[in-house]
Amino acid sequence: MRNIGLIFRREFGAYFATPLAYIFIVIFLVMAGTLTFFVGGFLARDQADLRPFFGFHPWLYLFLVPALSMRLWAEDRRLGTIELFLTLPITMFEAVVGKFLAAWAFTGVALALTCPFWISVNYLGNPDNGVIFASYIGSYLMAGAYLAIGSLISAMTKNQVIAFVVTAAVCFLFTVAGSPILLNYFENWAPGGLVEAIANFGFLTHFDAIQRGVIDLRDVIFFGSAIVIALIANAFVIDWKKAE
Repeated sequence: MRNIGLIFRREFGAYFATPLAYIFIVIFLVMAGTLTFFVGGFLARDQADLRPFFGFHPWLYLFLVPALSMRLWAEDRRLGTIELFLTLPITMFEAVVGKFLAAWAFTGVALALTCPFWISVNYLGNPDNGVIFASYIGSYLMAGAYLAIGSLISAMTKNQVIAFVVTAAVCFLFTVAGSPILLNYFENWAPGGLVEAIANFGFLTHFDAIQRGVIDLRDVIFFGSAIVIALIANAFVIDWKKAE
């Protein structure tokens, strides 16, 4: 745990050593505000809730999380610093978890800075704050799942652009896996069990369930499992690439 903490502090501090962190946060806040107020019709709905705000989170993460995760390992592999990094007295899994937690914490900072939306809706009406709190938890878990997938893909390539594109594509597939359009296509020819399995892999399905204000343990386990499996695969890929 001590090594994970050391890597976490090193990586988390590195985000704020460059303008990239501030650019990421500003873009996230501007896009979240623009989509909520101008596309989601936040004021026109005349309802004291944040459904338009959280409804765009999966689509925001599709572009912003890959931009954050693409450098996690690809940059080290391109510069050749990964060999130096891995000569430190740490295990592969500690390195992967430390880097991931730093990126996830940074995403949490960006998400926390959207609290003025929560304050505003309380000022304008009488929202169900339990639902909003649950939505924040669901959004953060979903961002972690996106990030773990992005970290895994970043470990597979030295090219950050490739890491960004592939991560966005894979995350898109997980996002829409439970959507009616995709399920209708599979229902025409696939067995019912396969259709149900595909539906259960949809990030939107689990996030929408949490957005209704109920933090079901099955949804938490789903996102937690996605994170753990991706990080374990990440450690194996780094170990495999190290031997090349």
